[in-house]
Amino acid sequence: MRRPARAGVRAFTGDYPARTATRRRAGRSRPRRFLRGGAATLVLLSCVAAAAGLWIGHRDSTVPAVGSPSPRPSSAAPFPPGSGSARALLNSLVVARPEHWESYARSAFGPGWAGRGGEPVQSDGCTARDAVLRRDLHEARMADRNRCMVLSGRLDDPYTGTPLPYDRYTASELEIDHVVPLGDAWRSGAWDWPADRRQRLANDIDNLVVAQKQANRDKGSKAPDRWRPPRHEYWCEYARRWVGVKARYSLHVTPPERHALGEMLDSCPAQ
Repeated sequence: MRRPARAGVRAFTGDYPARTATRRRAGRSRPRRFLRGGAATLVLLSCVAAAAGLWIGHRDSTVPAVGSPSPRPSSAAPFPPGSGSARALLNSLVVARPEHWESYARSAFGPGWAGRGGEPVQSDGCTARDAVLRRDLHEARMADRNRCMVLSGRLDDPYTGTPLPYDRYTASELEIDHVVPLGDAWRSGAWDWPADRRQRLANDIDNLVVAQKQANRDKGSKAPDRWRPPRHEYWCEYARRWVGVKARYSLHVTPPERHALGEMLDSCPAQ
């Protein structure tokens, strides 16, 4: 069978001097065989392409890609989950003791969270820090030439209730807090994850809030059985966020942690 011509290359047509009538007749029959064989090949390639498309479409599209701001399908439940849903999720979490606490390193969760900068850019061109500042600050003033950069604003601190100003170019009393701390996530199962999954958790904006620096430092990597926000009015949302993140990433809880989260969910208004 002759190979079809490549683009820009003249096809071989057998335009050599005639040799015998038999070869000329054979030469006339070959194009028809080529057309029949080519049609079969095209059908086969179409079937392969269709199967590949079905396989690709079947892949799980709900897991955030590295560098994406935790996109969720429009049909997914809102975050954080409601108090009833959070309690059901809490009851579904695996209860286990913490593991591998001695091997934790913040750098295991990717650049940007080890104190050296360089956090990854999200799909919208901004970093997770940028996105959380835009979301949590009131009266945010953005840079003229950088749609990601927040120059100033005001925070009603969720942990203490204290109103705090923010200015990008002066010392600030604000920090970005991981609701489920990276150290706790490590002890709850992230020690066994691939690097890209740890990076997704570290940059998941559902697990990030802007908070008062001192409250964040007091919290450290403590679970709710060892630290709760001083502002009791925030206990409900804090527990809903904590449980939602642990359920999303299949992280386990300790028995005291589970008990504390149940108490905090008890503070939620009746639904």
